[in-house]
Amino acid sequence: MAKSVKTVYFCSNCGAESSKWVGRCPECGEWNTFVEERQAVGKSKSPSRFATGTLNGTPTKVSEIEARQEERIAMPSGELNRVLGGGIVPGSIILIGGEPGIGKSTLVLQNMLRIRSRKVLYVSGEESQQQIKMRADRIGGGTGECYILGETSLENIFTQIEAMQPGIVIIDSIQTIASDSLDSAAGSVSQVRECTAQLLRYAKESGNPVILIGHINKEGSIAGPKVLEHIVDAVLQFEGDRHYMYRILRGIKNRFGSTSEIGIYQMHNSGLKEVANPSEMLVSMHGEPLSGVAIGVTLDGARPFMIETQALVSTAAYGTPQRSVTGFDQKRMNMLLAVLEKRVGFKLAQKDVFLNIAGGLKVNDPALDLAVVSAVLSSNVDMPIGKGICMAGEIGLSGEIRQVTRIEARIGEAEKLGFDTILVPTYNLKGIDTSGFKINIVEVAKTEEAFRHLFA
Repeated sequence: MAKSVKTVYFCSNCGAESSKWVGRCPECGEWNTFVEERQAVGKSKSPSRFATGTLNGTPTKVSEIEARQEERIAMPSGELNRVLGGGIVPGSIILIGGEPGIGKSTLVLQNMLRIRSRKVLYVSGEESQQQIKMRADRIGGGTGECYILGETSLENIFTQIEAMQPGIVIIDSIQTIASDSLDSAAGSVSQVRECTAQLLRYAKESGNPVILIGHINKEGSIAGPKVLEHIVDAVLQFEGDRHYMYRILRGIKNRFGSTSEIGIYQMHNSGLKEVANPSEMLVSMHGEPLSGVAIGVTLDGARPFMIETQALVSTAAYGTPQRSVTGFDQKRMNMLLAVLEKRVGFKLAQKDVFLNIAGGLKVNDPALDLAVVSAVLSSNVDMPIGKGICMAGEIGLSGEIRQVTRIEARIGEAEKLGFDTILVPTYNLKGIDTSGFKINIVEVAKTEEAFRHLFA
């Protein structure tokens, strides 16, 4: 006898369910997020195994709860440990997202092959065992116990987990896994939500961490319902341009650590190589100073590093001047050019301006403003900035140089790289002891003051 099937609608943003399609989700308020799915009538959801798990069914007073320090599982990659807050917490579930081909599977497999303390089960719903073997040989297979399973059925995966009893489970990717209890296709809202919920129950009951690899949509956010990110304990975003070598691992959510840390990698044929000191790689050491180049001290999360800002200003060959930006916010560059035009008096309205952040990184730190306008002016007057000079400062609409955060860390990074002089905003050093720094610190209040010091 054929099973009766009903049509339901799910919000792809929050997972809300509706019997009919609606334009705006009543739960989260997003527009055009409801998708159609078919479900079998009368199927019961899998019972929660939390009833006999680690959760306590009675409320406990806060002062009576025993505080325990979680022992983390250290990963072979120091950059991954930095972003996670010191390693993986047992029983946690981690979601790693990123663009196709950015290196998510390579990052995870590279670490799992080198873990010796635990048995690892790597479940792939996208690649065969032979394909993963080829990648493992390319990146250098380790001596750990890593087992590969090609499977997309959640029930079969749990059968293998019970037989193997692994210490870490990898799911690559969660959008390819489907449960037999639902009739919808893999990757649908209900399948992603149900599979993630069952994997969460397994992680909390067994104490074994689970790492999920997820797809992203065209907007750049992780595909599937937004509830997926709420379920997991940590969300890591793997970013970068496939045309460049550098990759950034950024913590979007972390229940066991800070989200202000980032990890930087460099892609090679043999896998991902950690970049312990990114400043040395993002600042090119020219033999002689070049015009249009300025070194800024930027901050991503809690990690400072030096970065090279390149600008080219030329007379517009056509009627409309061009504005081209790579790695920086174009609207912000237009605002800085307007400040130079109005407050400082440089005529750039009829000139082409091209701006590039070296290394292919995307920088949103306002403290890079001073380096951007300095590089633009250096190219405009065709005068190089002196060697050994760097800067950090946000520029306001009136041309003043505003204070920036964590100025001590920025100065320390510049001194460590061997720079002689750093330009910082006036009053940014108030209450800070600078006697321990050997670098020459120059305080500037307005944009023209910085230019007089740079091009005197």
